[in-house]
Amino acid sequence: MTQRRIIHIDMDCFYAAIECRDDPAVADKPVGVGGSSGRGVLTTCNYIAREYGCRSAMPVFKARELCPHLVLKPVRFEVYKAEARKIRKIFRDFTDLVEPLSLDEAFLDVTETPGYAWQIAREIRKRIFATTRLTASAGIAPNKMLAKIASDWRKPNGQFAVLPEEIAAFMETLPVRKLWGVGPKSAARLAEWGVETCGQLQAWTHTRLHAAFGEKWGDTLYDLCRGRDERPVEVSRPRKSLSTENTFNRNLETLDACRAQLPTLLGDLDADLRRQPSVRNFHKVFVKLKFANFRTTTKECPATTLDEALFQRLLEEAFERSPHSVRLMGVGVRFAEPALPDRDQLQFDFAS
Repeated sequence: MTQRRIIHIDMDCFYAAIECRDDPAVADKPVGVGGSSGRGVLTTCNYIAREYGCRSAMPVFKARELCPHLVLKPVRFEVYKAEARKIRKIFRDFTDLVEPLSLDEAFLDVTETPGYAWQIAREIRKRIFATTRLTASAGIAPNKMLAKIASDWRKPNGQFAVLPEEIAAFMETLPVRKLWGVGPKSAARLAEWGVETCGQLQAWTHTRLHAAFGEKWGDTLYDLCRGRDERPVEVSRPRKSLSTENTFNRNLETLDACRAQLPTLLGDLDADLRRQPSVRNFHKVFVKLKFANFRTTTKECPATTLDEALFQRLLEEAFERSPHSVRLMGVGVRFAEPALPDRDQLQFDFAS
């Protein structure tokens, strides 16, 4: 079997980098992108802002506490999408096997592309900069998991490769939190068991992994901690969900106040679904609430229509989970299950 050559390209602070490019006066200042209201959150920020502790998904008021001179730019998704289209066009000059993960990152399978993967990655990054004046980082490896880990190794504007013969040594000291599917809660639980590196997790038998994580996710972890990942680059990635949400200027104090928001949210969701007829067939619906203490809960159930009465019931059950008022409310639908459903069902971070 031919050894795959996978490149993971990750743009450096994509949204913030575009804002700094388009407004050179702020290029050497801490810049964040996000909502300007008191209830807004940062979508992203540049590296200067990160030095002050700012990060994605942080409330704007908190970011301003950490960095009072933060320059906040409004989100311009149409601009970011236009730049992403230019970048994806560059990708397809090198291979048709491109799997976008978001606007600012993608996997490329260059197994059949002539030349060394390292040089291909350098040329892609060079062309991205020539076309957009934006920098990108790259990871090169025999599989997707390692390529994604490697792209973060020399950020910003760098690249790193994990060669097949280097995998065993690389995995020995790699923190388990770097593994695909292992989130902060999973990593914390593993740390309680004395497992912080992949080398330590390699000492676990299949039996012990099955007991802790279930059979299928346990088997997956057994391979991942050894640097094995057989997932192919998927040119067409099925959408898993579609949702719409609103952060309120003033918290919703009562269930009735939340109920009053449902028709508008459901109307927006229905309109979004109508614009995407290829994904009209969903199999679950959900309600999402974020409370005043920033805790989030989601309540879902099987359904194939946007039944307002059903959403009302889900809302009531979600609302009862906290005594706090509601700062954000959303509704959504879920489509086909991901390729490895048991990962989401069995990992510690799964929350219903």
